[in-house]
Amino acid sequence: MTSATQTIAKAPSEKGRITGWHVLIGVVLFFATVIGVDTIFMVQAYRTFSGEVASNPYEAGLAFNHTLAQRQKEAALGWSASVETPAGKTVVVKVVDRADKPLDGLSLTGVLERPATETGRQTLNFRSLDGAWDLRAVARNAKDMFEIETRLVEPAR
Repeated sequence: MTSATQTIAKAPSEKGRITGWHVLIGVVLFFATVIGVDTIFMVQAYRTFSGEVASNPYEAGLAFNHTLAQRQKEAALGWSASVETPAGKTVVVKVVDRADKPLDGLSLTGVLERPATETGRQTLNFRSLDGAWDLRAVARNAKDMFEIETRLVEPAR
């Protein structure tokens, strides 16, 4: 009599197999991480920036036609201005006419301010400043006015 040998197939091991639950947990953790980091960034942005560039944005919008007319009047004058920061210690503003001759007898007024906030705003009392600043100045003689706007970036020392 011969004996029949039966082989029973062994089920594959469950260890190391990725199931639907593993994928679900991975996707949930991924999006939770992204949402968490985005939330931290939004909270920090909200705390550090008011969201308002102008202190009176509505009135500034209404006055925009006046600003455009002033820019056309300035262009007709033919004046140009250059702003330099030699050695990072002073700011030199030079205003010239169409013939590239310096304009004498102008009074210069203006402010120096950070690009994204009004914190640190100063009148033109220049001293050594690090970082980015927006310079706004007005040059006038007896009958004309010329506005100067530029960004100054000084390296940190």
